[in-house]
Amino acid sequence: MCRSIKTLRPPAMPEEATEDDIRAAALQYVRKVSGFRAPAAHNREVFERAVDEMAEATRELLAGLEIRGAGAGAGAGAGAGAKSSA
Repeated sequence: MCRSIKTLRPPAMPEEATEDDIRAAALQYVRKVSGFRAPAAHNREVFERAVDEMAEATRELLAGLEIRGAGAGAGAGAGAGAKSSA
């Protein structure tokens, strides 16, 4: 996979991932999958939409992760309360 995408969850990140961190990871992923560093004008809309969707999926993933050994509330964030109890 793309080695320039860094791990965004604790303890790899000493602080919570920023929106810039999330967007950069999403952009790197879409670049890798599409094979385009910068899309041509006729592909720009779908490229940017993919980056937006990957960033949203990343936010949801990070918000829902439970990190073992972390303090209370770790992994809590937007959408973290939407876990089902199975």
